[in-house]
Amino acid sequence: MLIPGVIVTLIYAYGPMFGLVMAFQKYVPTKGFLGSKWVGFKNFEYIFHMPDFYQVLWNTLIIAVLKIIFGLLVPLILALLLQEVAKNWIVRTIQTSVFLPYFLSWTILAGVIFEIFSLNGPVNSLIASMGSDPIMFMGDKNWFRGILIGSDVWKGMGYNMILYLAAIIGINPNLYEAAEIDGAGRWKQVIHITLPGIAPIIVLLATLSLGSVLNAGFEQILLLYNPLVYESADVIDTLVYRMGLIDQQFSPAAAFGLFKSVVSVVLVSISYYMAYRFTNYRIF
Repeated sequence: MLIPGVIVTLIYAYGPMFGLVMAFQKYVPTKGFLGSKWVGFKNFEYIFHMPDFYQVLWNTLIIAVLKIIFGLLVPLILALLLQEVAKNWIVRTIQTSVFLPYFLSWTILAGVIFEIFSLNGPVNSLIASMGSDPIMFMGDKNWFRGILIGSDVWKGMGYNMILYLAAIIGINPNLYEAAEIDGAGRWKQVIHITLPGIAPIIVLLATLSLGSVLNAGFEQILLLYNPLVYESADVIDTLVYRMGLIDQQFSPAAAFGLFKSVVSVVLVSISYYMAYRFTNYRIF
């Protein structure tokens, strides 16, 4: 039963890795991998000396780290608030509404975001009603990074919220009854029972997120960004896309992608070790 899956993985996941040899060649499509000239680490020297290298690396890190932080914090707060709602139908309605964007592709959500933050959209209409000039959100580098992070949190917060709620449900209800008898209010119960009770899942999600520090969200950024916001929104994946497929700098693009992959493997290894160390989580 595993054979078809193994074959597909070998063809589409491991087979293309042979193309990484381009990172060490001056690749010419007409000559192929075997006929292109080997240049060693010159492509890596080239990308490390690019004027945009450190800016792109910084953009990738800051966007990814802020996505991880708010992607963990916002669902946690929402789960704690939902836990205090007594009406089940209200809880189910909110859960469904919050979880729905998770199932939509960025192609659909990008259109929604463009409509919301366009010059004639509801946000600018509200700003105009207060007597201020409209803001070009999607073309302003100071606003665009916040839109990226906020929309990513909005899309994914329903999934993490379900995980937190499941962990909260697993806490022994006798602990809350004992705390209530001792005079602890709802806030103290959250601080001393709920948060310690779900601490393992919080630590697990945080440590596993470490492996995606260099994944700032290629599909989302590619669909939303434009040359006006490259300074604050251009990340490694989008730069590699433009270098390889648009500018046809195949070898430097492959070198940049290999650099990111090596760093990502190291971070994933560290994150899984930390998950095992602090939460006893293991794959095998």
